[in-house]
Amino acid sequence: MENIGYYLFLLAAVVVAFLIVKKVTTCLLKSVVLIVLAIVLAAVYYYCLR
Repeated sequence: MENIGYYLFLLAAVVVAFLIVKKVTTCLLKSVVLIVLAIVLAAVYYYCLR
């Protein structure tokens, strides 16, 4: 019966983590797209326009 508290805590942590990831994902996704775009542009400049 001691494990029930552990599993409830684990379930609550998973739910909270999911909600936080859901809130942050849109901003994070925009940042990742911007970083990938910057890397691609830098690679094009470095390899083609040098």
